Amino acid sequence: MADESIVKTNQFESNPEEEVLFTSLRASSWDEFHGQEQVKESLQIAISAAKKRGEAVEHVLLYGPPGLGKTTLSHLIAKEMGANIRMTSGPAIERAGDLASILTNLEKGDILFIDEIHRLNKVVEETLYPAMEDFALDIVLGKGPSARTVRIDLPQFTLVGATTRAGRLSGPLRDRFGVVHRLHFYHPQELEEVIVSAAKKLSVKIDKKSIKEIAQRARGTPRIALKLLKRVRDFAQVKGTGEITTQITEEALKMLEVDPMGLDNADVRFLKAIIDMHGGGPVGVETIASSIAEDIGTIEEVVEPYLLQIGFLQKTPRGRVATGLAYKHLKYPVKEKTDKKSPQEKLL
Repeated sequence: MADESIVKTNQFESNPEEEVLFTSLRASSWDEFHGQEQVKESLQIAISAAKKRGEAVEHVLLYGPPGLGKTTLSHLIAKEMGANIRMTSGPAIERAGDLASILTNLEKGDILFIDEIHRLNKVVEETLYPAMEDFALDIVLGKGPSARTVRIDLPQFTLVGATTRAGRLSGPLRDRFGVVHRLHFYHPQELEEVIVSAAKKLSVKIDKKSIKEIAQRARGTPRIALKLLKRVRDFAQVKGTGEITTQITEEALKMLEVDPMGLDNADVRFLKAIIDMHGGGPVGVETIASSIAEDIGTIEEVVEPYLLQIGFLQKTPRGRVATGLAYKHLKYPVKEKTDKKSPQEKLL
C-alpha cells in the first residue's frame, strides 16, 4: 500500500487532461509563477534562511481554493532547495504503516508533499506529530503487557501540506507548521500574465483582447484559465488557422457555455432555479439540488463559492437568495423587496 500511496516528482494521479496540462504548463521557476507575490516572497525568505543555516525548510501549510498553485509552489520549494519531492495525498495513506514506509524512505532535505492533508485519518495524523517535531518515528512492537515502543530517527525533511479546507485541520496538526499561507484568487491582470506565459509554451499566437477575455472568464483561477486557453486553442486549430483571434475566442467560449462573468451552465441553471422556481429565494440548498437534479456537495463546493464571491448569491438563515446583480446579469427584471418574514420572526 505504501508504494502505491507515494508519487515521485512530476507524476500525477489525476485524469489524463490534467497530466498534459500541468506537466507542460506548470511554472518551473519563481519568475514564471505569476501572482501570490506576498506568499512567494515569504517562501523565498524562509528558503534562503534555511539554506544559510544548512537546515531543511520549516514545514509549510498552503491552503485555499483549488487550482491556485499549491502543488506548483511545492515543486518550486524543492527545486530551490535542490531536493527531491515525494508526493502523496491524505486519503492514500490509510494506515500508520503506510506513513512509516514513506517517512523512512526519505533522504535528508527531501520535500514530502501531502495533498488534501485534512483527510488524513486520526491514527496516521498522530503518527506524523513526532516526525514533524522531532524527526523521529515511534513504532509500537507487540501487543498487550509485552508491547514496547521503538523510536526510529528520521532525516530532516520538510512537510508541505496542501488543503482546500484549513478549518478541518486539527489544532495540533496545524500548529506544527512553521510557515502557513493562504492562497487568494487572482486578479484578471495576473491571469493575463499566466495566459501569455502559457501561450508561449504552447507556441500559439493570441491577441490581447482574447487574453483579456479568457482572463475575465477564468473565475480568478489559473487552472481554469489554462484549461480555457487550451480549449480555445483546439477550436482555433479546427475552425480557424491556428491563431487565437477575438472572434475565435468568442465563438469557442460560447460553445463551452462560459459567459462573460465566467459562469458556466451549472451556475446559470442554479441561479435560474432560484429565480424561476422559487421566486428568487430564500430557498434551501436541498430543494435547489432536487430542482436541478444536482448533488448537494457539488453545489456547495463547486457552484456556490464563486457566486458568493462575485455577489450573485447570498446565504441567509432561511436559505439561498439570488441578488440584484444576478438578476441584472441574467437579464431578469430586478425583484422588488418584499417582507417574507415568518409569523414567528415578525413577533421578535
